[in-house]
Amino acid sequence: MSILTALARAEAVESGRAQPLTTVRHTHVAERPLVLVPLSLAGEAAAPLAAIVGTDPGEPRLLVVANPRDRTQRFDFVAELARVVLSYVDGCARSVDTGAGGTKLRYAEAPQVIVPNRGGVEFVRLLGRSTRFRRPFGPYPVHRTVPILGQWLTFLRERADHPGSSMLLAMTSVLSEHWATGQSGLEDANLAALLGWIDPPGDLDGAGAAALAEDPLRSPPAGPSTDPTFDNEILAPALAAVARSIDDFARERALAALTAAVADQMRPTWDLTWQAVRLLRTRPAGASVETRWAMDRDVFTMYHMALAEGTALPQPRRDSAVAAAGRLDRLEREQARYDAQRALDDPLVMAEFRLSGEAFTGTVVAASPNRVDTSGKKAALRPHITVQTDDPVRLEPGAHLVSPARLAQQATVVSVSSVDVVLELSKGMGRSTKQPAPGSVPEVGDRVTYGPVTDAYQPPGRFPSRDDTPWTHGGPPPVIEYHASDNDAVEDWS
Repeated sequence: MSILTALARAEAVESGRAQPLTTVRHTHVAERPLVLVPLSLAGEAAAPLAAIVGTDPGEPRLLVVANPRDRTQRFDFVAELARVVLSYVDGCARSVDTGAGGTKLRYAEAPQVIVPNRGGVEFVRLLGRSTRFRRPFGPYPVHRTVPILGQWLTFLRERADHPGSSMLLAMTSVLSEHWATGQSGLEDANLAALLGWIDPPGDLDGAGAAALAEDPLRSPPAGPSTDPTFDNEILAPALAAVARSIDDFARERALAALTAAVADQMRPTWDLTWQAVRLLRTRPAGASVETRWAMDRDVFTMYHMALAEGTALPQPRRDSAVAAAGRLDRLEREQARYDAQRALDDPLVMAEFRLSGEAFTGTVVAASPNRVDTSGKKAALRPHITVQTDDPVRLEPGAHLVSPARLAQQATVVSVSSVDVVLELSKGMGRSTKQPAPGSVPEVGDRVTYGPVTDAYQPPGRFPSRDDTPWTHGGPPPVIEYHASDNDAVEDWS
């Protein structure tokens, strides 16, 4: 927890309301997201009990498994879920973004699936893993849409690991990135309690609303886990009644009672998730949000077309050593880029860097806008500015910085003293090699902010091929040459 987050939590306790951690929204919220609230059988992580899903808060679709331990019924449930999810996914591929430029094809939309919490994301992973390897033929066949759904769920879950992606969102995580409450991070995992601090009902304060959210009758668990009291007193008898049904009429009555009980358990979470969506929409989006969503749409377009053409890469149960290292390298670079974009969009996020000495804000006290560097083969315009700051600066000469006010311009640290930082500027000053464009160089008296948060391209890491990887890490086994000898005829028992 950072210093500013700790301060915001303290202020939330004192004021009784959650405090904003950002000035803008850093997550894309689609016009038509698909909200999915899953429920699993207690003690059976991959056994779905029910799901409430849909794109309209007023028209949810409830799917229930009468016997979650029955394989046939479980995959019938998955087939029904696949009908909803795949229809939504294909609907996002009906129009093309005409503003993508060039010959690049990009769909105008991409799927955005919203689950209540991190447990919902894990449910998506488990359900995707348990369905993508199934086959519509051979032993234990399933409906043809089941493995396709598994592929899409796995795709969405893997995409959720990429910082800044908005295709699969855990609502508790998104809200916690934008608001600080007066409770612990573990308590923030409860969507009802978290929203109680952010948007308390009536005259209640955050603490009072969160206390009410602890009542499982008023605010049932937000899935996929169930409340133990509900399991013992309501769910178990309802499942038993279905199993004991002796005719179709009795079974229909038992199923109706089970469906009503599950609906009462899940509907509050459904309403809370849509309340959070509306709450996020009230905040303006950051400048880089659309850029990250365009990247999501690019990835979705490529995968959708690959599936349609049958050229999609297989989704293994686990990555090889080289693939895992490459994936980690990509995620680290994307995290750095995401942090850079958030800081450049939001002064509150930039303040975190200022506290750590990686960024600073100050006043320009000296400027040489027409300075030309002749040390290279070609003369280049390289103005110098001196910034006086009270922030702690822990930067070394040569560090590259950028200002939110001049994103196209790069600043390099020349020297750092107790109060002054000398910067050399490059790029973003026009094409003249002798005089910068008006307003492109900060003037004396200007208030400026610089930080080591750059959105520049970073080259990927270099990793060995699979043939050069030791067999202990997934590479080929060592080749042992065979040489005939008299011992070949010796048996163990001889």
